[in-house]
Amino acid sequence: MSLHVIILAAGKGSRMKSDTPKVLHPVAGTPMLHRVMSTAKRLAPEQLHLVLGHGIEAIQDTLADQWSATNIVQQAEQLGTGHAVNIALDHLPNDGISLVLYGDVPLITVDTLEHCVAIADAGELGIVTANMSDPAQLGRILRNDTDAIEAIVEYKDATQQQRAIHEINSGILAAPTHLLRHWLSQVQPNNQQGEYYLTDVVALAVNDGVGVQGIVVDDENEVMGVNDRVQLSQVERILQRRQADELMRQGVTFADPDRVDIRGTLSCETDCFIDVNTVFIGDVRLASGVVIGPNVVIESSQLGAGVQVKANTVIEGAVIAEHCQLGPFARIRPGSNFAPSVKIGNFVETKKTTMGAGSKAGHLAYLGDATIGCDVNVGAGSVTCNYDGVDKHQTVIGDGAFVGTNSTLVAPLNIGAESFVAAGSTVTTDVEEQSLAVGRGKQRNIAKWLSPLKRKQRTSPDR
Repeated sequence: MSLHVIILAAGKGSRMKSDTPKVLHPVAGTPMLHRVMSTAKRLAPEQLHLVLGHGIEAIQDTLADQWSATNIVQQAEQLGTGHAVNIALDHLPNDGISLVLYGDVPLITVDTLEHCVAIADAGELGIVTANMSDPAQLGRILRNDTDAIEAIVEYKDATQQQRAIHEINSGILAAPTHLLRHWLSQVQPNNQQGEYYLTDVVALAVNDGVGVQGIVVDDENEVMGVNDRVQLSQVERILQRRQADELMRQGVTFADPDRVDIRGTLSCETDCFIDVNTVFIGDVRLASGVVIGPNVVIESSQLGAGVQVKANTVIEGAVIAEHCQLGPFARIRPGSNFAPSVKIGNFVETKKTTMGAGSKAGHLAYLGDATIGCDVNVGAGSVTCNYDGVDKHQTVIGDGAFVGTNSTLVAPLNIGAESFVAAGSTVTTDVEEQSLAVGRGKQRNIAKWLSPLKRKQRTSPDR
């Protein structure tokens, strides 16, 4: 049978104390809602149905092209989870399966959902539960003497004896759509909240003789919902540790797996080492033997085998070939492309710059909009002046050239192969191959010169 997924995301989330809709708050760099949608998508559903209320415009804006096929259902009046699912069912065929998820439960796994859907596919009602050490004010699972599920009772409607139960309802369930529609038509708001509870379908299923199967998750964190920023931070750390654990199983070493942030996708080959407080953003790929120092930020970049990134370096949108050394305190900006064995030292910044094999810039340089050949040395304090106030211009430096300390290269400019730029030069015209460029004023030494301060001291009446 075809699978349709209903994701409930209509709540305001007032405890977040935010103008941003709760489900758009990010976990590991991705909005909670999008993470739930991505998990659901792995089940290959016929369609996703998103029930929205508060912040519907903001949420729709985030869907863009990636989720353009999602069916948006507006719940103008929040009358409970049963009401939310019921209005979504108006858009679903009767002969399929409905899976109900929540936009603020981002840690649910595909394995659990597959199990739940399989139960529904067999004509029964599948619900996801968890045994919690502290069930707080969550709904409780009621079982009979044979351990079969009889009903779910919400905390506010539960007796003291029922509140002592530790098995809780996650809210996630799957059922044949025609049965779910039938049960919801019978639900009434006869409770302290005056709402239509989705949980009431469990007792109705039992009354109809339909089997109710509970999937008890091994890790209670899997069904953890986010209601405030404290819980958001807890979910963040759980997911980060989950990602780090998976990478360690693949052969990555972390100095401390609790001190890394992966805000996107990090793929690593074997024997990589990642030090503390490193942040990965977007799609980052590390080849074998990469070593990442502490306090490094890497965004949407590829690093080749044996690359070393030293402390406090930032890399954005770059392609780094094998055995390069970067940092400490280097900034590699988008469009940087380095051949093997390039060395970039402390306080060097590159942008839209290609560097050939074995080239190096060891200290305090800016290389923007440049094409640099192989075995080039760029001295400390050197700058490619790429911007004239209107347009950006290219600097081309040939193989084996040497750029002396504190040189200013005014683009557009070509520095020929094996040429030499004298330290302190300002170069404004092309330099031929195997040439020396000296672009500085002739030094004059003025004897017995006094600084203004010393002249003032000599003429002071106090002396």
